[in-house]
This record gives sequence, C-alpha cells and structure tokens, in this order.
Amino acid sequence: MTDQTAIDAAVKRLALALDALDAAVEHRREADGREDGLANQVQALGNDRARLAAELDAETARARGLETLNREVAKRLDTAMATIRTVIEANEHEN
Repeated sequence: MTDQTAIDAAVKRLALALDALDAAVEHRREADGREDGLANQVQALGNDRARLAAELDAETARARGLETLNREVAKRLDTAMATIRTVIEANEHEN
C-alpha cells in the first residue's frame, strides 16, 4: 500500500467518522428537543392539574354552602308549614 493510498483510506475513514459524528449530534439535538417538549407538556399538565384542583376545591366549597342553604330553607319551610297548620287548626276550632 502506497503512502497516498494509506492517506486516502485514512481521509475516507475520517470523513465517515465525521459523518457519523454529525448524525449522532443531530440525533442528540432531536432527542433533546423532544425531551424539552415533553418537559413543557409535563409542566403544562402540572399547571392544569393545579388549576383543576383549585376549581374543584372552590366547587366543593360552593356545594357545601348550597347544602347548608338547602337545610336552612328546609327548616324554614317546615316551620312555616307548622305555623300554617297551627293557624288553620286554630281557625277550624273557632268556627
């Protein structure tokens, strides 16, 4: 093998190695980009979860308030009905 042939072979191997290195770097960049995209998605999902948890807490508190209000209205209706019955019964006894 002549010196020129050895040099040509070495240059070819170097070019192939550089091409492989470029491909590996590009592959790594793409993987990093996907990883960044996934990290952004995870962060967005975390933000959505926090927002939904806050909304759920607010709706739970609202539901409890409505239940309390419903019980109060039911008590008042029971009291009003009892008062009306008492008035009707008293009215019937007077007649």
